[in-house]
Parts: sequence; structure tokens; C-alpha cells
Amino acid sequence: MMKQVLLLLSLASGLTLSVSESKYISLLPQGAESFSVGYIQMKNAANCSYMVVISTSCTSPKFTNDQISIAFGDAYGNQIYAPRLNDPLSRTFEQCSSDTFQIDGPCASQICYVYLYRSGANENNGWKPESVKFYGIDTEPVTFNFNTSIPSDTWYGYNLCDTPTPPAPSSSDQLFIPKWLIYMVLGYLLSFWL
Repeated sequence: MMKQVLLLLSLASGLTLSVSESKYISLLPQGAESFSVGYIQMKNAANCSYMVVISTSCTSPKFTNDQISIAFGDAYGNQIYAPRLNDPLSRTFEQCSSDTFQIDGPCASQICYVYLYRSGANENNGWKPESVKFYGIDTEPVTFNFNTSIPSDTWYGYNLCDTPTPPAPSSSDQLFIPKWLIYMVLGYLLSFWL
């Protein structure tokens, strides 16, 4: 009976490890040193409208007077830019709230990057977005999770357009053994010794 329990525990822990290894691989937003709004190209002459929903974290300051800008686009060079999303008098980007914007620009395929820009007096304790969601006519809805303060005077966000694909395995590559399989075999062997 003890051997069967150990075998089941090792199998369960091995499967848990294999799921957690792939589930928790996530990207974090980063500063974009080479990104510049001056290089925006509108390769598509058509004009489209995007609904952008920005949620502000509950750990953000109560409100911000900082200027918040956004730039987003696709892998084909279609870029959309809004120089100022908020009006300081309207209390946009209050703590624990969501704000919806309609932004017009060139028609893009799937949105794969977003950068936010914050400029203002709150240098160290700035606005903290939780997420940015995009809805477009010909694109799938996409959400970028931030949950971090945006540094002052820096384009900050995600660029998933150029995410490299892993190379195809070749015959000269070494055999990869998943950790869960190793734990399962070890548990099985230990069940015979106990």
C-alpha cells in the first residue's frame, strides 16, 4: 500500500512540475530604449478604430496628473499613437478603475506590441496600470498585463512581434528529458525500496 501511495505522489508531483514549468513562463513589461514615436510608419492607408480599455491597479496612487501616452501596433509596421489619453481635470486613471478610449489609426493586423509613456511630476510614485486590452474590427482581442509602475519619461511595455520561434530539433541535438519524467521514475524506483 505504501509503495502505491509513493508512486501516486511521485506521479502527481511530476505532472505538477511539468505543468508549472510551462504555465509560469511569462514576460514582463520592459523599457524600450530604441522605440521612438518619430519613426512611426503608416503602411496601410485605411483608417480603423480601436477600443482600448486601460485598468488602473488598486495599488496605484489615487489619481494622476501625469501625461499618459500610448503607442501600439502589429508586426507589419502599422502603428497607432495617441499623444495624450488623459485629461487631468477628468480624473482619468483613478485607482481601481478602468477607462475606455476609442483611438483611430491605420488598420493593423493582430496587435502584438504596446508601449505606455508617462511624463509628469510624480517621478518615483507614478501611475500603475494593471492591464491594457485592445479590441479591433479585424483583430482578436488581446490583453497586456502590466501591474507595475510606469517609469517617468520612458516608453515602457511589451513587444511580442519579434518573439523568436525555437529552432527545429536536429539529429545532432541532445535528448531532452522532462523533469516530471525523472521524478516519476525516481518515485517508482523508491517505491520498491521502501
